[in-house]
Amino acid sequence: MLAMFQYEELIERALKEDIGTGDLSTLIIPDDYFGEARLYAKENGVICGIEFFETVFKKVNPRIEFEAKVKDGDSINPGMLIMKIRGPLAGILQAERTALNFLQHLSGISSYTRKLVNLVADLGVKIVDTRKTLPGMRILQKYAVTVGGGYNHRFGLYDAVMLKDNHHAIAGGLKEAVKKARTIIGHMVKIEVECETIEQINEALECGIDVIMLDNMSLEDMRTAVKIINHQSVVEASGGISEDNIRKIAETGVDIISVGRLTHSVKAVDFSLVVDDMKPSIQKQISTAKKI
Repeated sequence: MLAMFQYEELIERALKEDIGTGDLSTLIIPDDYFGEARLYAKENGVICGIEFFETVFKKVNPRIEFEAKVKDGDSINPGMLIMKIRGPLAGILQAERTALNFLQHLSGISSYTRKLVNLVADLGVKIVDTRKTLPGMRILQKYAVTVGGGYNHRFGLYDAVMLKDNHHAIAGGLKEAVKKARTIIGHMVKIEVECETIEQINEALECGIDVIMLDNMSLEDMRTAVKIINHQSVVEASGGISEDNIRKIAETGVDIISVGRLTHSVKAVDFSLVVDDMKPSIQKQISTAKKI
């Protein structure tokens, strides 16, 4: 479960971006005008972000109440009632788009993750995310990946060493990069190296690397690499992963498949929020307001 207090600033910035100095459209609705809105799914997917969705509304007006019909990780389909939202209608409409933006995006991540996970569920491989995330949204996006059944790679540059081709080039080669890293980091920190060739894999094994990433390798080279590594390191496949090739990649015997598109270009899941139950006619309320 997400610790919402950690994201109050993110919510406030998102609301300020949308509402600005004030919502001009809801000026027609009195502050004490209460009603009920219903949130419906418009397509198949996996829901994610319920608590965050509710927190956005609470930020706008703490009198808004919720009756959730699903929880994070549940499968949804078109027409399914997701939630009832009750309270001041002006506040509900002010929070609607910001809350939906978060819910749609996070549900898109969890839905696509679940799809990929299901494609290789019988092969014992883990689907993991990357650092290709929206600025400021990383921990939320990574949470959505876990809701979809995936796993998290490192959260940032601070919790693991990953030596890529640029590191190798600057340090004077793969072995030299690893050697320099080990003189700096503690013994509890894992090291992963990116390998593009079989020669680099042999070098990585000589260094006793924890995780070897097979970067954009062909299926044939992946199979060869897995045999050479022979469980001496965790094997990660990365680069160009899609639902069309993920099963073939998993069948090479790799342990982990990292997929950047889980977070960097995922399609949002569509929802609709409809005001179903209103207290006496809004036209009457507007007329009364005009007379005053």
